[in-house]
Amino acid sequence: MASSESEDPDDELELELDEDEPAPQPSDEALPQRLYDINEADADSKAATLEQLCIKEEDAWWNQVPLTNLDLSSNALTKLSPKIENLQSLTVLILHDNALAALPPEIGKLEKLMRLNVSRNKLSDLPRELYSLPELRHLNISYNQFNELNPDISDLHMLEFLDAGHNNIQSLPGGIGFLVRLTALLLPHNHIKDLPPDLVNMRSLQRVDLMQNDLTCLPEDMGLLRKLQFLYIQHNDILELSDFEGNEALTELHASNNYIENIPIRMCENLPHLKVLDLRDNKITELPDELCLLRNLNRLDVSNNSIDTLPVSLSSLAHLISLQVEGNPIKTVRRDIIQCGTTRILKTLQERSLAKTKEEGGTTDGAAGARLSGGQSGAAASDTTANYPDSSSSYQPAPEQPQHFPCQCQYQGQPQMQMEDPRFCVYEQPRSCAQYQSVDYEQEQSVDPAGHFMPQQQQEFATFNGFGGMFQHQQQLFYSQNVSNNQCAVCPRWVYKLRHTRTLAVNLEELTDVPDEVFQLAQAEGVHVVDFARNNLRTLPKGLQHMQQLVTELVLAHNLIAQVPQFISQFTRISLLNLSNNLLTDLPKEFGVLNTLRELNIANNRFAFIPSGLYELQGLEILIASDNHIKELNVSGLKCMPRLSTLDLRNNDIDFIPPILGTLTNITHLELVGNPFRQPRHQILMKGTDSIMSYLRDRVPR
Repeated sequence: MASSESEDPDDELELELDEDEPAPQPSDEALPQRLYDINEADADSKAATLEQLCIKEEDAWWNQVPLTNLDLSSNALTKLSPKIENLQSLTVLILHDNALAALPPEIGKLEKLMRLNVSRNKLSDLPRELYSLPELRHLNISYNQFNELNPDISDLHMLEFLDAGHNNIQSLPGGIGFLVRLTALLLPHNHIKDLPPDLVNMRSLQRVDLMQNDLTCLPEDMGLLRKLQFLYIQHNDILELSDFEGNEALTELHASNNYIENIPIRMCENLPHLKVLDLRDNKITELPDELCLLRNLNRLDVSNNSIDTLPVSLSSLAHLISLQVEGNPIKTVRRDIIQCGTTRILKTLQERSLAKTKEEGGTTDGAAGARLSGGQSGAAASDTTANYPDSSSSYQPAPEQPQHFPCQCQYQGQPQMQMEDPRFCVYEQPRSCAQYQSVDYEQEQSVDPAGHFMPQQQQEFATFNGFGGMFQHQQQLFYSQNVSNNQCAVCPRWVYKLRHTRTLAVNLEELTDVPDEVFQLAQAEGVHVVDFARNNLRTLPKGLQHMQQLVTELVLAHNLIAQVPQFISQFTRISLLNLSNNLLTDLPKEFGVLNTLRELNIANNRFAFIPSGLYELQGLEILIASDNHIKELNVSGLKCMPRLSTLDLRNNDIDFIPPILGTLTNITHLELVGNPFRQPRHQILMKGTDSIMSYLRDRVPR
């Protein structure tokens, strides 16, 4: 079950104890008194201590630097001495897994304290003096006996992380909204029924965990939390989801085990970056076609609901790798197909979409059919809903369009574009400003006989629309253009979408190339996200060079790319690059100059080694190289990547793991399952990164 619990780095792994081994008993014995005077010991006492411990003075680090980090966890302590105030230099105090029923008021004198972990104790309150700590940024009081949070908690103005999960908290204090620096609010497993209105004032919130409470709804102004990325509201009594207007940064929404009956269409339009949507065990009866607007969706779980139809528009989700629909009375897809998993389900829906489109007089050229790429919103969604066979409204051919004046708004000045490939013609003529105020076509005025868009020739055109189907054939429209030269005016709605979303996304269209003009237009509109996943590209389009100073995210997964051109080194702002599921065997040496690159995905390619250029990436934090043919690890190269924290090497051909890999303390997430090496054993791999790294360190030659 997804949750944000156990993310505190101070929490330790629970060790398996023998049944005969007694659990630690609470201790009334005080800590050694000299601990509290460690910063003030005189020369004689220091010398006596060193002599007793047989340690040389130069090796006694505690005599040379003040104590800043004190870890007293798992000691069965029942009390903490007031002398704790003597440790004025403390910045980190770890007291989890003890038997403390109270903390001394003197803890409020630790003015440099930044991190306090008192989880898994017997606390029901905190001393008022603690709320005056000026530098406290991290507070963990989970697994205690709190019935409420003290309103004085709002005085911790520097607080960034608060974990109060697994208590008996009934409500939150009204002033909690003053914690404007808080980025993580974790309150799982409590009894909270309502959230205070000022919760939305915490504009820095990125993660909110309200799992296992008694909530019936979310605050109306959730959209004010514009930085929110992860929301956990499983196991509550929520009846409906909000529209999440304003929460465009949301990437994971976990709302399973509630009483939700429908998925709001507006929610689909407002969450373009959503990757995980978990709605299992609810009361949902149907899935809207607009789910296809969640263009970045990786995982959709609607298991155990009351859904009887799967919309064919799901097949247009280019990044969907997990679709869970078990436990629903689905009538439109056979049970054996559902049991075959996500790939088979999506293939079936795609085939039905193409077949239905052909029956209705459409076309399947480019395998686009009635697909819709993600990224549309508002009116754009309504324009395309009729193309889906599962749509509630039947498809109707467009009536002949009236004559139009050319628009006199800012879009009227757009230059005409010359495109060699007629498939890239933009299908709509510029509309008047009124169109952007939701005025119907019929409200537009008639065209002057000398107007630019006189009805001269009836022609069916294919769309180049980064937010609709790339080659999606549209209704027959009339406008003036030179058909032989394939000249046409830039579609203002498409320009508006580029400008509004800063995203160029064209998926599932079997593209082999993209005209330079497309990138020139995207550059003019300040686009910084480019997504051409699931096409037939064999290399990076040359036109991408026009955007080398703009692109921050480039997604080219699921193509036929066998070589990355050298001009990739010119992308000076790129932070995410996804080249997974291609035919790559190496990357250019110039790759090492991409100092801004934070995440690189080269999974499912043909690499036999980690490209040498990657070892020069000083800012790389995440490297996913699973499902390749990598045979050995270059630990010396990995040492040159100081920020690397996630290394995924699953399902490769590695037959030996160098023990020295365990000394790379910056790696906090390591995946090695599916390789032919014998050590570490599979059981150790299953215990996680800490166990793997510890195992390797123990085998480093001394």
